[in-house]
Amino acid sequence: MKKYDVVILGGGNAGMGVTVATRAAGLSVAMIEARELGGTCPNRGCTPKKVLVAAAHALHEIERADRHGIAIGRPRLDWRALIEREKDIIDDIPSRLSGLMAKRGVDVIVGEASFMGSNAIGVDGRKLEASSIVIATGSKPRSLPIPGADHMTISDDVLNDPVLPHAVVFVGGGVIAFELGHVYARAGVDVTILEALPHLLGAFDADAVAQIRSESERIGIRVRTLAWVKKIEKAEGRLRVTFVADGVERAVDADRVVNCAGRVANVEGLDLGAGVVVHREGRIEIDDHLRSRSNPDVYVCGDAVWNSPQLSPVATYEGGIVGRNIVDGPRHRPDYGQIPSALYTVPALAGVGLTEAKAKEQGLGVKVHVNDMRGWLSARTYAETVAWSKIIVEEATDRIVGAHIVGHAGEELIHLFALAMKHGITASQLSDMVYGFPTFSSDIRNMM
Repeated sequence: MKKYDVVILGGGNAGMGVTVATRAAGLSVAMIEARELGGTCPNRGCTPKKVLVAAAHALHEIERADRHGIAIGRPRLDWRALIEREKDIIDDIPSRLSGLMAKRGVDVIVGEASFMGSNAIGVDGRKLEASSIVIATGSKPRSLPIPGADHMTISDDVLNDPVLPHAVVFVGGGVIAFELGHVYARAGVDVTILEALPHLLGAFDADAVAQIRSESERIGIRVRTLAWVKKIEKAEGRLRVTFVADGVERAVDADRVVNCAGRVANVEGLDLGAGVVVHREGRIEIDDHLRSRSNPDVYVCGDAVWNSPQLSPVATYEGGIVGRNIVDGPRHRPDYGQIPSALYTVPALAGVGLTEAKAKEQGLGVKVHVNDMRGWLSARTYAETVAWSKIIVEEATDRIVGAHIVGHAGEELIHLFALAMKHGITASQLSDMVYGFPTFSSDIRNMM
């Protein structure tokens, strides 16, 4: 048995975040990880996905080349080479992070962890005790009770598959489906998205989502809502997805069927009966300081937190808060109100703060500024296929409570709105700034 001040279960962004304050305070820290250090984001998620998205951006630019007087032939994407480039870019991430943990003085233990008591962890026959234990085990794809579900792949497989399929069906209309769908569609793949709910991308503003749906359909993606998948089966060397939409049973054939029905906390196997209460779908019930309600020595951060967005920067942010709470006592609380998020379609959708529906639900008196910016000089200069914004301002205070942008470099501009919201910069003050011109940023004054 070995004793530590802190034992962290998981070596992803959340776990890494915990080590900053705890090691700076001189606490002894062990980190247990069964796979590569870095977790999902750099190895099987955000980072490799963005390499594919960058290629889709290049194809999008080529699509519009004639608008700039450039005559070119039809591009040909070497999918295998793209996957190899993606692997090359992320190849050294785990070793770099291992070096960082060594420099920081964190003991990294490779293995599967489980609770042996309220303050004890077992890992491959060893027992560790700690004053504080942190669950930062990330998430995994949600399993679906569909006959033939074993025929489905997950996003990890898409990022590893060197063969470009002819047709793909995404079961679930969430972030992964749209992001990978845009990559596939621009690579010439026949793409279908089937969503069981009446709406898509529920965390984003509904009008912004409508813009992305329209752009997705423009590039050939078929999107169906209220589409219930009944079964997946092999048929004539391919996969056949049978679903019900508008009361009619239909079928679509594909080479790949990808599970995009969301993710759940990866806590199976932790033996959470040791004083840790599961809230729902494996997510753990916590207090305002990210501590387990049933065992205050256990903290939770990242995708295992039941009521926060499953985003890489949020995991790092929560890990930092947990680390400071371990050092300072339970004083620090997360605030998610000004954290931006983005959907990396091509073009992208970005948002921060309240949607229009949420602002009205809270009874706020707001002025909603909606702009179709395709006719603006900046959008016309770059031949944008979609350029749209919605800025939500509280009338009584002039404070920005929500911002949503599609295209127009929105995935970058959104941070100016987040900065304004965090530091109390009003809509008028943001509009009065002098921006470099001509830039997309200089259009902010016209968005409000």
